[in-house]
Amino acid sequence: MAQRARISLSGTDPKKVDGVCLQIKAISQRTGVAIRGPIPLPTKRLVVPVRKCPDGEGSETWDRWEMRIHKRLIDLDADERALRQLMRIQVPDGVNIEIVLRS
Repeated sequence: MAQRARISLSGTDPKKVDGVCLQIKAISQRTGVAIRGPIPLPTKRLVVPVRKCPDGEGSETWDRWEMRIHKRLIDLDADERALRQLMRIQVPDGVNIEIVLRS
């Protein structure tokens, strides 16, 4: 039974995450390996409300700081040649990549 690699990508900049997805797609096309994805997962929003005025006087005004985490999921047939090329991908700062081999 052939192994599969499940690649999960996450990052705060969607352009960087999609750039890494394009690199993985190019590797799968060069090596002739079947690929499923990238599947966009729901974006996680981290919201932090902060008081503008630190001393408590005046009207209550708030800043709402937000960070969004974009996620993608890719399934790739685990070929040794494809996995070696996958390990050489230049991953930009702010993008996390996780590779899990499944049977």
